[in-house]
Amino acid sequence: MSQYSFMDVSGQKFKLVIVSALVALVIVVWFWPPLREGVPMLPMASASTGIHGAYTTNFPHPENPISEGGKWLNGQSDGLDWTNVRTTPGFAFGTELGGKRPEPEKYDDSAALLTGAWGPNQTVQATVHRVNKDADTVYQEVELRLRSALAPHNSTGYEVMFRCSKSPKAYVQVARWDGILGAFMYLKQAEGSQYGVADGDVVKASMIGKVITVYINGVQVVQTSDYLFTGGNPGIGFYLDGTTGVNSQCGFSSFSATDK
Repeated sequence: MSQYSFMDVSGQKFKLVIVSALVALVIVVWFWPPLREGVPMLPMASASTGIHGAYTTNFPHPENPISEGGKWLNGQSDGLDWTNVRTTPGFAFGTELGGKRPEPEKYDDSAALLTGAWGPNQTVQATVHRVNKDADTVYQEVELRLRSALAPHNSTGYEVMFRCSKSPKAYVQVARWDGILGAFMYLKQAEGSQYGVADGDVVKASMIGKVITVYINGVQVVQTSDYLFTGGNPGIGFYLDGTTGVNSQCGFSSFSATDK
């Protein structure tokens, strides 16, 4: 709050204030190069703040859980209450028990997040590999993660999930994970065969600012926005409910992430 008010001054004192302010402004403009050269003092809101760069993998090694030289965190190893992601050469998939379990136990999705520092504007992409048959009683998903974090008993961030099905009951959903097991909120849901995934489909999700945009084979399918999490890491995940022992029937054969 200003200590002085022009309502309390008059005559020569008022003129002195004006002249002093003008002199100060001239000095600042003349001696501060950013102002003289027209360089913005603050970065544009749309400017890239990427600090990590691109990461790409075809999952070349058999690992349980996925590590790739310490580049991944996992749902059970690091989060305790969720499950890990497993790989065989050329393929990543979940390890969740599945079956018909009560809430919140059935929401222990397999999750893996890349380590390191990542900028907030993130784009992730993966190629689906599936051999399972469409079955409306089985809920099997491949998932992309944005601005996410894992710690003991805590998982936060954004999840984009695609049902491993091309039936009319297929779907794409965007959810926000809010911490403890079972704490999440749907931000967007769309149902129909066009929202499920088949073998070879390429799924992609980006979060730029507050806007989350989702694609299947380069075609935008849904878009939503959220303000809560402004940072975190990209990753992958998988979900299985309604049956057991079929985790390896739907997963990813490649994955890439960037914050540029």
